[in-house]
Amino acid sequence: MTTQSYDKITARHREQYAYVYIRQSTPRQVQHHLESQRNQYALVQRAIDLGWPAPRVHIIDADLGQSGQDSQRPGFQELVAAVSLGRVGLIVAYEASRLARNNTDWYTLLDIATIVGTLLADTEGVYDPRQYNDRLLLGLRGLLSEAELHVLRLRMDAGRQRQIERGTYRQTLPTGLVRLESGQVVKDPDTQIQHTLELIFARFAALGSCHKVLRSLRDDGIVLPRRQLRGGQAGQVRWRKPTPATLGEMFHNPAYAGAFVYGRKALHPQRRPGQRRRAQRPMEEWHSLHLSVYPAYISWEQFLANQARLADNASTFARRARGAPRQGQALLAGLMVCGCCGYQMRVVYKPRLRYACRALAATYGAATCLHVEGSSLDAAVVEAFFAALQSAELDVLDEVVAAQRAAHARLAQHYADQMARAQYEASLARRQYQAVDPDNRLVATELERHWEAALQAVEAVREAAERFTCQPPTPCLTPAMQAQLRDLGRTLPALWRQGALRPEQKKELLRSLIRRVIIRRPFADTVEAKVVWVSGAVSTLEIHPAVLRQVDLSNYGDFVERLLALGTAGYSDREIAQRLTAEGFRSARRHRVPAALVGEIRRARGQISLTEQFRTQAKIENQWTVFGLAQELGVHRNWLYTRIRNGTLPATRHAVIGHYLIPDAPELLTTLRAQRDRCCYR
Repeated sequence: MTTQSYDKITARHREQYAYVYIRQSTPRQVQHHLESQRNQYALVQRAIDLGWPAPRVHIIDADLGQSGQDSQRPGFQELVAAVSLGRVGLIVAYEASRLARNNTDWYTLLDIATIVGTLLADTEGVYDPRQYNDRLLLGLRGLLSEAELHVLRLRMDAGRQRQIERGTYRQTLPTGLVRLESGQVVKDPDTQIQHTLELIFARFAALGSCHKVLRSLRDDGIVLPRRQLRGGQAGQVRWRKPTPATLGEMFHNPAYAGAFVYGRKALHPQRRPGQRRRAQRPMEEWHSLHLSVYPAYISWEQFLANQARLADNASTFARRARGAPRQGQALLAGLMVCGCCGYQMRVVYKPRLRYACRALAATYGAATCLHVEGSSLDAAVVEAFFAALQSAELDVLDEVVAAQRAAHARLAQHYADQMARAQYEASLARRQYQAVDPDNRLVATELERHWEAALQAVEAVREAAERFTCQPPTPCLTPAMQAQLRDLGRTLPALWRQGALRPEQKKELLRSLIRRVIIRRPFADTVEAKVVWVSGAVSTLEIHPAVLRQVDLSNYGDFVERLLALGTAGYSDREIAQRLTAEGFRSARRHRVPAALVGEIRRARGQISLTEQFRTQAKIENQWTVFGLAQELGVHRNWLYTRIRNGTLPATRHAVIGHYLIPDAPELLTTLRAQRDRCCYR
């Protein structure tokens, strides 16, 4: 130590405290770099050598394990506060990087020390920040410390990047995978954890929805293993109730498929300042991907299928995601796409099933693109599905039976694992209780309570396992059902119409072949549906749903013209309705033409039918009707019918309606009047 350094220390400095600041950057350094700690604690002797008595030397080591970049270091804040209050005459640190790694904290400390006259010292000398040369040197040391940190970070990032490129970087592993001391990653040796994870992935493969898996786990009373990453229980496994977030993280984690992935998440672009909010990146933006690095619970192909299914289940406004099949009666929910704007159509159940597109209305306040009646559309698409299924050779019976048996076996294994774990914990609690000194009642009472709780847990697990054992077995397939399943293409329509399938099962079947259905409505009574199959093929269907008014039919003009022509030809309303239906015409709300509609349109156009004309007019085509001639002669119509039948009164039948027409001949009228008069005199 030079004489000049001692000259900087005055009696006023020695009257105040000497603070020795000790820091290491990480908890790992605190545990393993013990020599660095000894060197820093040895600075106490350095302060004593500079003239400070030992009782006035204060040690600050609250920042052991804290980074120098952290602005929330409690020890450093204590040091700055003490300097600000003028209680510190000397600050001793191993080097400038121990006090701070960023110039903001470093120059703040220097400015305050300059104002109050506090000295700084290290292993090489004593510095007075009020002197120009010392302040310049301290400033350079702070600048070099920050630059050194930047170089260290670059070096560490480069090493980490090389490990990432090789797939050897030590990531945090999910529950179910553990890393050995040698660095090798293996499945968790706890077989209950392995069986539970296998059960969860099998449930998702069977159910296809995160929430369905959650409900099934809840109904079966299954809990999930979660390895604690931090805190006092770090490294231990705790069994928790399943949550959507837990299951979602599990299904999205590629480590369960044996893949090493780096860059799967990034800071969310909409995070607030100071937030660590992260968002999932699409797979094509991952920095690194290495397959077959970890032991796998599922195959990589199954993982990709799960991601596609999860993305398809996430029904959002802006994406063409189909959503998970639910219990609603709308079979095409999630499949319908508006042919006008391209957005997904929504389901409306009141007053009846309809599909409506309100995307532009909700976004821009525009009019509703289109809405269509749902039942007829569902029926048409289902028929197209059956037609496509006829050519498919399906034999799913063995797969169905095997899947049921595998699910039952996994659940039985889960209860067996639970029982083994509960019995082990009860045995451990018993041994702990028996090992304690009976006179130590404070400890013995608590261990006895733990043993009691463990025994109750064993009993609860045993009851749950017995309930599972007592459940009725899966219904066996009858020979008829087996035959139907082996020939599904021809028998599925019958099963469908018999109500043997639930709505969500029907939707699953439709989605197995149909990717989406694009809807347009060129006319009020015509819906054009383009069925996009999973193979990429497209089928076009034309559906004629019910409309509100008859005039909304596209062929309404041809319909009225043909109706009036048939009416003019003399056909009755019933015959006209039958002929129009046979020719392909329909009413607004039915697939046939009712007779009442024919009469309504005919009367609205002022057309009187031939039947009515025969009943109300005297002559037609210059010939007498029975009604007109009876009025002319003043006799009853039966008087004329009698003579027509016995051949004394000549008459011809109308070619269409068969009513009688009598010639308008004067001689015939004279003869009829004479016959009338003779009958009256008698």
